[in-house]
Amino acid sequence: MSSNTPDDFRTESWRVWVFYLVVVLVFALLGFRLMNLQIFEGKNWLISAEDNYTREISIPTSRGIIYDRNGIILARNVASYNVVITPAYLPDDLADIQHIYRELSEIIDVPVNQGTVEDAKLFASCVPGPGIAQLVELGDSLAPYKAVPVSCDVDEATARIVRERAVSWHGVSLAIDPIRDYPTGSLTANVIGFLGPIPASQVDTYEELGFVAGRDKIGYAGVESTLQDILAGTNGKKVIEVDVAGKELRNLEPPIQSVAGRNVRLSMDIRLQQAAEGALLSEINGWNAYFGQIRISSGVTIAMNPKTGEVLAMVSYPTYENNRFARFIPAYYYQQLSEDPRHPLLNNAISSEYPPGSVFKLSTATGALNEGVVTVDQIIQAPGQLVLTEKFSPNDPGRERPFVDWIYDENPDGFGTIDFLHCIAFSSNVCFYKLGGGYQDEIPEGLGILRLGEYARALGYGETSGIELPGEADGLIPSPQWKRIQQGENWSTGDTYIASVGQGYVLATPLQVLMSGATIANNGKLMQPTIVYQELDDEGRILKPFIPRLKWDITEDPMITEFDCDDGYCLELETKKTVDPYVVEQVQNGMRLAVTNTVHGTLNDVFGDFPVAVAGKTGTAEYCDDVALEADRCTFGNWPTHSWTLAYAPFDDPEIIIMAFMYNGGEGASVAGPVVGRVMEAYFELKEIDLAEGGGG
Repeated sequence: MSSNTPDDFRTESWRVWVFYLVVVLVFALLGFRLMNLQIFEGKNWLISAEDNYTREISIPTSRGIIYDRNGIILARNVASYNVVITPAYLPDDLADIQHIYRELSEIIDVPVNQGTVEDAKLFASCVPGPGIAQLVELGDSLAPYKAVPVSCDVDEATARIVRERAVSWHGVSLAIDPIRDYPTGSLTANVIGFLGPIPASQVDTYEELGFVAGRDKIGYAGVESTLQDILAGTNGKKVIEVDVAGKELRNLEPPIQSVAGRNVRLSMDIRLQQAAEGALLSEINGWNAYFGQIRISSGVTIAMNPKTGEVLAMVSYPTYENNRFARFIPAYYYQQLSEDPRHPLLNNAISSEYPPGSVFKLSTATGALNEGVVTVDQIIQAPGQLVLTEKFSPNDPGRERPFVDWIYDENPDGFGTIDFLHCIAFSSNVCFYKLGGGYQDEIPEGLGILRLGEYARALGYGETSGIELPGEADGLIPSPQWKRIQQGENWSTGDTYIASVGQGYVLATPLQVLMSGATIANNGKLMQPTIVYQELDDEGRILKPFIPRLKWDITEDPMITEFDCDDGYCLELETKKTVDPYVVEQVQNGMRLAVTNTVHGTLNDVFGDFPVAVAGKTGTAEYCDDVALEADRCTFGNWPTHSWTLAYAPFDDPEIIIMAFMYNGGEGASVAGPVVGRVMEAYFELKEIDLAEGGGG
């Protein structure tokens, strides 16, 4: 038998101290952790806790409406009905839920069961694929109090049925989303444009402005794009408290209401737009039927008030249907438009560049008369063909090169002896070759490419106009320096002759051609082209009225000149010059003579009997682009031609100027001329109607 003594239970003191130390360290760590969480990180955890029960909800705004100048709606917001199910509000009984699904499926044509929940994760809302049950189950697992769209953009009849039945279908309801609607569709698509989702590369920028990626849309083309800031408005906001399931409990802050976008009234007259499109398509279809093939593939017609710069009509053919982009952008349709060689997605009135041909002669005529290269009464020999010595440098002996007039095939002797006004009226190429590049002792020194470029730019060529539309091209006014850089060749005298008649390297947009004529028609004043007339509020009050803006007056504002050197010799153009009003008047007279002269006036057949005095200029421009090469049209000496016509009226007090362009159209007067004639006729008919009704835009 044994017994325990006190010595048997004695513990060494170092073990006790170790134990105490461990306990102290544990409590110290716990205390430090608590202090760190509550004091140092307390603010972050408080924010995190608040985030768990706080939701910031963006309240969508309403996009502004777009009207024409007379109040006709061109773009508006319409209701899109979406059938949604809120999982948390469905009945508790599974049989009742399935009964609702089956009845709803018969109405909206979406299967009750199809695929799996995992499949539903791969599809966006309302995209065919998952069944109703799978979509709702996925939504229930993520946010049971958030409505799940099961069918989008249903028709009004279906929406009415769902709304009536939803009284007994707990959890089922209708959500209304605004979508963009374009009543005039393809007629104005190239001007109005369309909306699209916020691109991934711009999400951060737009979210800073209060937009919601994936919900809000922005302008992708036309004025929908350029007037985005005006039309979009500002989203509202509310901050609410939610429970763990996402159910809304209460507002934590006073809601901030959304601000609707401002409405916009364009300068366009939709009636004239319809007339312009009808005239253009009628002429294109008529000539294509005549030739038995698609010869004219595209065209442009623009009408503008030369005194104010207001664009009254702008037709670019072919076009597209922007209503097809209302909910989403169909990939197949967009690809089809993108691959079309006629570029229907582009507004060819401002985005495409073509050789302007004889309509460019207004620049040459203005410069030659203003610089004293020619006088109004000077007699110029205009044979059917001119043989010029083409040189690439001052010491180059040159080589002979023939340049023919447009009348050569009809009359090899050409126009004979003519004066300055008839050079314009008859559109004599030979006359303008001489004015631009000079010819022997008859015109010792022509205008030259550098001075020609200055006058062309003064009339609106060579730079963008600044019209409120995206994608505007700047055209091309070539120079010796440009050719050295881009072509690797010296400028030749032949280049100057060709440029003088709007050929060679000269390129212009149809709007630039219109601006050049408008400047002459408006006595040298180039007005800022505009498509925007007024900004309005929701009640139609004018917030920003239309005020015409003068870009410059060539009779008062000196042209900016430059010092240009090429291949060892320089031409100095330092003297600042304006255009004498007398010069503008004489160019106007030449354009009027194109209508009144019954012999060779290029527009006499179109406007000779017109009840209003008209002045104008035609153009037939040779070209050889990728499309023509592929079609084997570029035969040397017989290139295909574009058709141009430009005209304004009344002659003494112009209020409208119209331009028509036909791609591969052929002779300007006979193809583009009738289009301008019909649009001009429509304008004055509409004017009479408005005066009779006591209104007018």
